[in-house]
Amino acid sequence: MALAVASKYARALADLVLDPARGLDPRTAVGELAALERMVAASAELRNVLLSPAVTPARKRAVVARLAGELDVSRLVLNFLYVIIDHRRIAMLAEIEQAFQALIDERTGCLEAEITAARELGVPERENVALRLGHLTGKTVRCRFATNDSLIGGMVARIGSTIYDGSVRGQLESLRRRLTE
Repeated sequence: MALAVASKYARALADLVLDPARGLDPRTAVGELAALERMVAASAELRNVLLSPAVTPARKRAVVARLAGELDVSRLVLNFLYVIIDHRRIAMLAEIEQAFQALIDERTGCLEAEITAARELGVPERENVALRLGHLTGKTVRCRFATNDSLIGGMVARIGSTIYDGSVRGQLESLRRRLTE
């Protein structure tokens, strides 16, 4: 049920953000909401203030307005935060943020890829990987990079449930399977 409610709020925000008349870049809105969510997650005192029924909604709005001012958050995202405070859904901010990110990705044709490489990749290599995956999928690809020493060399890309294995370990395993057939 909580996920359905979070999705409802995320859909409403996505509809507003993607309205061309609003003039707000969807990636900017995603970043603003994520930054506020991280700030709330990192501070136990802030969470206590926002989640406490003893603190009035007006006081919660004032706290959020101050934080939003420090982060230079757009008026649209700030108003959205006011709505979830007024409807006592601020406890669902993390779920709303995740659902919003997924909706924006879906509606703007962006995919998220998890890239695991045998070694740390430099900036040009990271850009090249994202570009090649974009050509492969026909969509914009946002990559998260990690390293894994057990790969020996190469990398493994995971986009949704699809895995592209370009690792030495994967190639050796493929060769072993072909030789045993």
